[in-house]
Amino acid sequence: MTARLGLAVALASSMLCILALASLAIGAKSLPLGEVLAALTGDASDVANEIVAMRVPRMLLAILAGIGFALAGAVMQAVTRNVLADPGIMGVNAGASLAVVLCVALTGMAQPMTLVWAAMGGALVTGALVQIFSSLGGATALRLVLCGVAMSAIAGGAGWAVTLSDPDLFRRVLVWGAGSLIVTDFEPVRAVAPFVLAGVLLTLVLGPRLNAIALGNDLARSLGVGIAGTQMAAAASVVVLAGAATSATGPVGFVGLLAPLAARAVVGVDQRAILALTALLGPVLLLSADLLARVVLPQGEAPLGIVMAFAGAPVLIALAYRIGDL
Repeated sequence: MTARLGLAVALASSMLCILALASLAIGAKSLPLGEVLAALTGDASDVANEIVAMRVPRMLLAILAGIGFALAGAVMQAVTRNVLADPGIMGVNAGASLAVVLCVALTGMAQPMTLVWAAMGGALVTGALVQIFSSLGGATALRLVLCGVAMSAIAGGAGWAVTLSDPDLFRRVLVWGAGSLIVTDFEPVRAVAPFVLAGVLLTLVLGPRLNAIALGNDLARSLGVGIAGTQMAAAASVVVLAGAATSATGPVGFVGLLAPLAARAVVGVDQRAILALTALLGPVLLLSADLLARVVLPQGEAPLGIVMAFAGAPVLIALAYRIGDL
């Protein structure tokens, strides 16, 4: 397992480095790789230096958001023991998005740090509501997913209702609401990075406990693991990670579904290994989707959320068919 994990981490790290460089090179004006490398040291032409400098925040934000969405999904899948758990499917991303829209509509404040706090608040509320409603009458994997989908639809509809009622607000959040990584400065990166780092540290602490939780609550208790405390810490990590990522990119789905599934297929059931590999595969997925979004249309960019939906929806359908009656 150690050798397999080491090989997987090495391959994922290599892919991440390649995609990060590609993210700096590909766009409305593409640059040769050599010129990108020269621009990183400030030795390229003024035009190349300026282009790369504008793309660096976007690349870093994609990495941070990929880590956030992916680890949030991995923690949700471990705690609920449900492979369909994902911040997008379970309504967390939609709740965070609604809170951001309300924050901008009611206060006019759109500073990245303010939006991060609003998104985390929205993620907390919707996540709690999904948990409460799904537990009525006895929690099951199917009920949890259906409550999450319903909450996502409600929050998404409410967000668009608020947006469409204000033409100025509509123009401000239209691109973000469909999923976007269009940034040209480091302010969003500085706002999101501390929260993603905090979420990563929390998931590292949770790793051994999540292994016990995955075996069942009774066995976890026999091993001395506090179920309630672990679930609360896991919920906190999901809120921080998914909220921060959503504030940066909008409600992008399926990263938290695909990355943990791929990691589990490679390294098995050890949650510590899954979390480590997921933290690399999330940015790989989001950078890949962002690059595809830049080139799939003859002019302009495709919304990032739509690109991820085309990638993730078939996997979700296949999983639902394979699992059958949840």
